[in-house]
Amino acid sequence: MATTSLRLCHCNSSRTCVNSLLNLSPAVSFTNTFTTLCGYTNSKLSKLSLKSIPVRPSYICNHAKLPDSFVSLEHALEEPLKVGIIGFGNFGQFIAKAHEVLATSRSDYSEYCQQHGIKYFRKMDALCEEQPDLLLVCSSILSTEAVVRGIPMHKLKPDTIFADVLSVKQFPRNLFLEVLPAEFGIVCTHPMVGPESGKNRWAGLPFVYDKVRIAKNSVQDRKCAQFLSIFEQEVNTIFISRGQKSDKNIDFPYLGCRMVEMLCEEHDCHAAGSQFITHTIGRILSHLDLESTPINTKGYETLLQLTENTVSDSFDLYYGLFMYNVNASEQIENLDRAFETVKQKLFGRLHDILRKQLVERVPLQGTPSKTQYFLPSSEKITDLSFFAVTHSQENNAGAITHPNTETQVQSRESVVAL
Repeated sequence: MATTSLRLCHCNSSRTCVNSLLNLSPAVSFTNTFTTLCGYTNSKLSKLSLKSIPVRPSYICNHAKLPDSFVSLEHALEEPLKVGIIGFGNFGQFIAKAHEVLATSRSDYSEYCQQHGIKYFRKMDALCEEQPDLLLVCSSILSTEAVVRGIPMHKLKPDTIFADVLSVKQFPRNLFLEVLPAEFGIVCTHPMVGPESGKNRWAGLPFVYDKVRIAKNSVQDRKCAQFLSIFEQEVNTIFISRGQKSDKNIDFPYLGCRMVEMLCEEHDCHAAGSQFITHTIGRILSHLDLESTPINTKGYETLLQLTENTVSDSFDLYYGLFMYNVNASEQIENLDRAFETVKQKLFGRLHDILRKQLVERVPLQGTPSKTQYFLPSSEKITDLSFFAVTHSQENNAGAITHPNTETQVQSRESVVAL
């Protein structure tokens, strides 16, 4: 199937480029098509289908030779940001799907990187010798300090920017300020984007950042803005192929995160009451061994999904959320008090009801005011005095005389037998 792909650019002419591309013949190659795009007015494609897929930001720079008529577009395309990722786990791989990166990690990802066209370095020193514009620390919370202190700072450019994606913010900020050279830039980030939440789209997902130390109106400032734009504007590839004919107007919106600039202290305060509590509830529910039922409610399915999402993360991550956020202990105590309050309300009401029944003999709501007892009333009881026996009337032979009939019974055994 003849196909043509075009990477949307951060410029005002991107929509014009795409709309013009809809007028192209599928037989024309991408390079020739792009270089003659403005002047091409031949036959239209009758059948098109569109699909959005991520590609590297350097795609056009590597595959398109822009003519003089596209000088403004060429200037609009900044030199691709060289990002070094330390800790090539889930998030590092997620970023690498759409952006050109250098990667290193304790685990061996060389085969994965080779398959996906990613430059992988087994040693930290080798990555730093490439002098990336920005080093993105994606290690676990517990190992971050050892990782940062092990970076050969002297091999990096003097205006290198350090960024992190940890779920706590005061800890990496203070660590960077303590360890990094004064000229290095620092931006602390917490993207609320991951392999699951961001696999389809990024639109509206929060991306928290704090420019802790960035030189204003400098190359460092521009590189920092370029890094943040990765999340602010998720630029998609528009994959065009022959398919079903459609006369509908096609719109290609930028699907970006909701950027939230926030101080690290404020972030940790909010995160303790949201993210940490969420993980805590999920961990608690995991110990109940909840299972799906034939009559699941939407709320119950939400709890099952919450449990699955939280336990899929390592316990070290959860422990890091607790240990490295100064607000977490207070939230644990608040949660414990809240649970006790709910229990007191439940059992307090139950005890009041039982106490009124047992002591005050107050009937339950909805029952008759007078309780029916098992024994009959006194007037319905038959006179059973006939069966009474007086010991004083026993004779020497062991006979018993009934006071009413004076009938003698030979022995006590005879009375029992009768």
